[in-house]
Amino acid sequence: MSSPLTTSLKPRMPLPRIVAGLFVCGVAMAQQPVQSAPVSLDQAMQAALKNYPSLRVSQEQINAATAGIRLARTAYLPRVGAMAQVNRATRNNVFGTLLPQSTIPSISGPVIGSNNFGSVWGSAVGGLVSWEPFDFGLRDANVAVANAARAQSEASLKRVQFDVLVTAADAYLTVVAAQETTRAAQAGVDRSDAVLKVIAAQVSAELRPGADQSRAEAESAAARTQLIQAEQALDVARANLAQFTGGAPTTSLIAAGNLLTLPAESGTASPNTSSNPAVAEQNAAVQQAQAQLRALERSYFPKFNLQGAISARGTGAEVDGARLGGLNGLAPNTQNYAVGFTVTFPILDLPAIRAREAAQSATIRSQMAKSEQIAVELRAQWNRAVASLNGARRIAANTPVQLTAARAAVQQATARYQSGLGNITEVADAQRLLTQTEIDDSLARLGVWRGLLAIAAVGGDLQPFIAEATR
Repeated sequence: MSSPLTTSLKPRMPLPRIVAGLFVCGVAMAQQPVQSAPVSLDQAMQAALKNYPSLRVSQEQINAATAGIRLARTAYLPRVGAMAQVNRATRNNVFGTLLPQSTIPSISGPVIGSNNFGSVWGSAVGGLVSWEPFDFGLRDANVAVANAARAQSEASLKRVQFDVLVTAADAYLTVVAAQETTRAAQAGVDRSDAVLKVIAAQVSAELRPGADQSRAEAESAAARTQLIQAEQALDVARANLAQFTGGAPTTSLIAAGNLLTLPAESGTASPNTSSNPAVAEQNAAVQQAQAQLRALERSYFPKFNLQGAISARGTGAEVDGARLGGLNGLAPNTQNYAVGFTVTFPILDLPAIRAREAAQSATIRSQMAKSEQIAVELRAQWNRAVASLNGARRIAANTPVQLTAARAAVQQATARYQSGLGNITEVADAQRLLTQTEIDDSLARLGVWRGLLAIAAVGGDLQPFIAEATR
């Protein structure tokens, strides 16, 4: 027996080995997959709102509409223009009219009868301020159009957000359904393997014919095939959910919560579709079209502009046709100013404006008809959702009875087979029926939740559904 003293004198592990061992342990721990916490329904929906790209598209459309409002409001500001020019040009001038165009430069000054290519310096500098003191409500109407465009973009964003939430919730329910199907399929594999082990032992002891073992092996393989198909469906469902949440499909865990239980039955009153985001978006589209019509109705009015201008020009040409040498004309030395009030009226624009008003009125009627169509579609969706929910509740009430009977059938078929009164076919059929019944029982409860989700989607409010599913 060693004393404490001799124990303390035993060689200890060298420090480099200790460090190396800790490093290896750290690497091994780092290589282990990190299991993320299970994701609840509410968390998945919030992640979809944060990560789905279409929401960012709609948000940028709102930003563009906001910039359009600022652009429309700039029409109230005066217009200020400035220019400066230096040129070297000839000075030949003639009488006559030249129709408005943008090709031939204009020449000011008297006709001096010259026609030569002698050039002189010319310069000009000036500014013009123009302001429209009143416009018969046209600028207000244009600002209202911009505001209506932004309201329509905001309504579109809310509709897209709602659609993403509904789709993410449906994808979540699909994952839960796939998980339950996989669980039932795994239980079926376990039962088949248990029967196969018993039969294989009996066949080895020559208590059962080899045909029973072959049939048990076939049933076990079929159960594994069903399990593989269920796992494949689960992977696809997780990938669909990850499309919205942005997580990794292979590592996402689902916290089913109350979704595996049957929700309490409550009345399904007629929905108030006016709160549905699709209805609000369409109403905003109607208001935008009406605002555009009001802007057109205020466009056939005179335009009044209060103007003020100041300018200066310089030239190297004399009135008698002589030319000043050197740098004469480069500096503006002749000044002018002007203050005035200008009225313009597009007389012949009335037919075009009337045509645009007629087209816009047709657009308004089209948008209003689309509003009625959305209301009809939502009503039909609600009717289908109520029918689906009622049917799902009836099925969910019946599957427990079916499940109890299927379990009893497996026990009875197994007992008959063990006592020699039955055959392996009865056992295999009873086990397959039990597996399918377990799947049907889980999916029946989830079918009720899908019906509740559909009703909440028509009503435009998912909060009661989320609260019921996550409480």
